Amino acid sequence: MIGSIIAAIVIGAIIGALARLIVPGRQNFSIWLTLIVGIVAALIGTAIAAALGIANTRGIDWWEHIIQLALAVIGVLLVVQFQARKTH
Repeated sequence: MIGSIIAAIVIGAIIGALARLIVPGRQNFSIWLTLIVGIVAALIGTAIAAALGIANTRGIDWWEHIIQLALAVIGVLLVVQFQARKTH
């Protein structure tokens, strides 16, 4: 249980950071929000991969990570859009 939580935090941080690198332009939000977006994307991505039967494969679960990253990019874009509306 503790190992799963730590893994979600680590994977979430990596996924969130990669998503911010992929999204063009400057994102003006905190590292904590990046971490939250990454963790949520990692958890939802794992659930989707499990539902598709591709969550646990031999070696690296590339499809699961691709799904997680795609969800994190969408999450970062949503945060950027929300903050743009909030400032105007």
